[in-house]
Amino acid sequence: MRRRLVPLETYRSYLDGEPFVSSWVTVDQEMIDRFADATLDHQFIHVDPERAKAEGPFGGTIAHGFLSLSLLSTFAYDAMPFAEGARMGVNYGFEAVRFLAPVRTGTRVRGRFRLVGLAERAVSVQSTWEASVEIENTAKPALTARWITLSLMEAAS
Repeated sequence: MRRRLVPLETYRSYLDGEPFVSSWVTVDQEMIDRFADATLDHQFIHVDPERAKAEGPFGGTIAHGFLSLSLLSTFAYDAMPFAEGARMGVNYGFEAVRFLAPVRTGTRVRGRFRLVGLAERAVSVQSTWEASVEIENTAKPALTARWITLSLMEAAS
């Protein structure tokens, strides 16, 4: 995973600019099973390949929607820039999260982020990102969202 630190002036220039795209990650059954264990969500369409193939609408198991959403953190560290002087970054929230397509077991996904909002305060920078999780060789993304992050900045000297 790469993490890019850029001067705040450069960070500002990304507003309404080109998207940042992460590397691909394969969502395999082991990842799905570990997520099911962590969240106590063992619905058969996620964890029972034979039953999911026989009874489910997707031809096999699929990732949890919240697994796809949680991968945004991994994708962010790989693709998004971070402003120099940030001592900590936190999730502030999401707006308009939509799950659009299933992530079938064994497929690859990646994150796409575009900075669409920026609010600077004395001790923080709030960023709003158009975010999506793309599925390899699929036109429709797994999900789209507006992700709001907050960087707590070091005090100016």
